[in-house]
Amino acid sequence: HCSFEFDFCGWKKDEKDDFGWNLRTSSITKTGTAPATDHTLKEPSGHYIFIKSSFFQLPGRKARISSPVLSRRNKNCKVCGGVVLPGILFYYHMYGAHIGSLIVYQRTTAKHERVLLNLTGSQGNFWQHKALVLSGDGKEDFQVVFEGIAGKGPQDGLALDDLTFSREC
Repeated sequence: HCSFEFDFCGWKKDEKDDFGWNLRTSSITKTGTAPATDHTLKEPSGHYIFIKSSFFQLPGRKARISSPVLSRRNKNCKVCGGVVLPGILFYYHMYGAHIGSLIVYQRTTAKHERVLLNLTGSQGNFWQHKALVLSGDGKEDFQVVFEGIAGKGPQDGLALDDLTFSREC
């Protein structure tokens, strides 16, 4: 579980990005499109990670963050007794008139990426929850990658908080 209250919890800047996710609090955020609070503490002093479209992040530029490597041997992360279980749970905040996209991938150690989620445009001015199933053939270890793509709005932002791998993982 990563609440981003102290650090990135082993999540790392991805080698295929143009700029990085930033650790933030709402108390230092000046834009009206950023979350009023984090999801974990529900306070302006709580932390989350954030990207903002700006002059420096031109539309289409990507910020990517990748999880620690998960073992291919951990079959319970994928399927348990024929029942598909969520592998990762997280909260996201995507708000603004010209917001970009959030894409979540499952990437093998051989760098094959499979899209788990693709959201584009404003999703509302509140934290939303997603649970995604991690699946695979069990031949390669894998990671989860979150990719934020900058939109056209100079103040539009995308935030993530409380990234949690399920107990089964």
